[in-house]
Amino acid sequence: MSYTINRVIENADFTEVDERTRQALADKGFGVLTEIDVKATMKKKLDKDMSAYRILGACNPGMAWKAIGAEPRVGAMLPCNVILRETTEGVEVSAVDPVSSMAAIDNEQLKAIAGEVRDMLSEVVNAI
Repeated sequence: MSYTINRVIENADFTEVDERTRQALADKGFGVLTEIDVKATMKKKLDKDMSAYRILGACNPGMAWKAIGAEPRVGAMLPCNVILRETTEGVEVSAVDPVSSMAAIDNEQLKAIAGEVRDMLSEVVNAI
């Protein structure tokens, strides 16, 4: 089972894909709560160079509300991370598969909510 929902946007500008990703997330009710520029962090902390790599911590408040209501400690697994990664083929967008990430939690209500979020994130990735 894959733990991410993936798409490569060929011959694309990283900044443009970032903007399109944020818009696609917003269109599905997600906001970006956190952002990590992994490339800049690796350069600053380790003096290592790498291709562009950004992690967006996305949250849909309505779905988070439902998930926390079903499983109060699920916040340890939130938000839903979406990565943008520069590759030789283009910019790869990968969103966490919430069903995979919640598999260890024995809660059927939460699994159903995770399925809804997976469908939403699939739509986001496909819309970019």
